Amino acid sequence: MKRPFCTLAAGLGVGVCLIACGNTVSNTGISPSNAQHTRVLASQGVSSATTFGGLDAIDGWIDELIKTPPLSAGTEPGLMAISPGRSQVAAFDQASNNVYAFFTSTEKAEGTVQLGGPTNSMVIPTESPFGYAAVPSAFVLGYDFIGAIEVMNLTGGLNDTIAVTNAQTVVSNSTSTQLLVFSNDSDAMTVLYPTNAFSPVDTSCFTGNTTVCVIVTGFSRPVNAIISGNVAYVLNCGGECGGVSSTGAPAPASVSIFDLNTLTITGTTPVDAATMAFLSGTTLYVSGTSPSNNACTGETTAATTCGRLDVVDLNSNTVTNSFVITDGYHWRMDMSSNGQLFIGSYDCTNIGDVNNPLPGEEIRGCLTILNTTNNAIVIPPDNGDVDGFQSFSTRWVEYVAEGGNLRVYDTTIDSLLINDYILNGTIPVVGYAGDVKAIDFF
Repeated sequence: MKRPFCTLAAGLGVGVCLIACGNTVSNTGISPSNAQHTRVLASQGVSSATTFGGLDAIDGWIDELIKTPPLSAGTEPGLMAISPGRSQVAAFDQASNNVYAFFTSTEKAEGTVQLGGPTNSMVIPTESPFGYAAVPSAFVLGYDFIGAIEVMNLTGGLNDTIAVTNAQTVVSNSTSTQLLVFSNDSDAMTVLYPTNAFSPVDTSCFTGNTTVCVIVTGFSRPVNAIISGNVAYVLNCGGECGGVSSTGAPAPASVSIFDLNTLTITGTTPVDAATMAFLSGTTLYVSGTSPSNNACTGETTAATTCGRLDVVDLNSNTVTNSFVITDGYHWRMDMSSNGQLFIGSYDCTNIGDVNNPLPGEEIRGCLTILNTTNNAIVIPPDNGDVDGFQSFSTRWVEYVAEGGNLRVYDTTIDSLLINDYILNGTIPVVGYAGDVKAIDFF
C-alpha cells in the first residue's frame, strides 16, 4: 500500500484511513490488539510428535500470528471452506479424512464430520450448518461404483450420501438447492437437488434422471463451473484432461454457458485451456495448460511448457485477450481490491531453488499475477504448489499459500510485502500452509 485511501471497515461502523509511506504501513483506525475484527485462519499440517497441526490465527491487519494455540483440526489440515456470511469455517484433515467445523464468532468447535475418503472440493453454500464434499473414493454399499457427494451436518456427522460415480468437484448455487458435480474422465455433468435426496444413501444417479439427479451430456471433460444467478459457466477441460475429438486429437477446451433453469447449454466459447476461472462483472478469466498450445513465447524462461490465461467478454462470448502464464493444473484464482489477478496451479514446472538461489538464477513456481489495469504479467520468484489465496477490501495485499509458506504480496508492486511488522514477506506458520481464509469482513 503506497497511497492513501479511505473505506468503511465492515462490522466496525467507523471510517478507516489507510496511509502508507513506502512499504511501511500505518494502521490508523484499528489497533493491532483489536484482532477480533481482522482475523485470518491458515491451515497448517505438521508431522512432529510434539507439535500439532491446526488452524493458525493471524491478525490480518498487521500480518502477525495471534499468540494463542492453533484451533485443533487434526494433524494435516489443508483445504478450507467458509460460508458466504463467514459465520462458519471448515477444514479437511488429510490424515484422518475428518472435516473440522468452527463458529467464527467464538472460534469454538462446531462439530466433526468423518468423510468416506479424501476430498479436494467442499462448499458451505449458506449459513445453515450443512456443507457438501465431493469424495471420489466413497464406497456405496451394494454397488460396484464408487464416489459420492457427502452431505455434512457441520454440528457433527454425515446427513446424507448421494452416490455420484467418481465425484471430484462440487459447486453450489447460492441457496444450496442445486449442486453441479463433476466426475473424473466424464463428458457429462451431474445436477443434484439435495433437498430431494433419500436418507441415508441416495442412488438415484444410478437409475437415470430423477427429482434428485439429472445427468447432462454435451460437454468435453467438464471440471468446474462459476455460477452467476441462473447461469453457470462450465469449464470444459478437453484435451488437458484426456478428452479427444472425433479425429483422435486432443479435444479443444471451451466454456459452456449453461441455463440452470432449463438445464440446457445455450452457448459455447472456445478457449486455449480451462480448469479454473474467475468472474469479474462481465469478464471471465479462464486458465489452464493446453496439451498443444503450451509454448512459452514472449517469456525469458528455462521452462519449456507454459499455461494460458484467456479473457472472455461475456457480452459477446469471445476471447478478447490471452496471456502466457506458468503451467501446471490451475485450480486457484483471486483478485485483489486494486485489480491484481492471482492465478495458482499445482504440479507446475519449478525452476531454481528459492531457499538456495544461485547468483542470477531464474526462480519460478506455480504463481502468476496479471495486472488487469495494464495487462502486465508478473511471475514471482518462488517455488511450489499454490494452495490458497485471500484478498482484502481494505488492504492492497494478497495472502498466498505457496510451497507450504504463507506469503504476503504488496499488490501495488506485485512483490513480497516488507514493512514494520513483516520483514521477509512471509508469515511464520509452524507447518505446511495448506489454505487461508479471512473469517472477518475487512
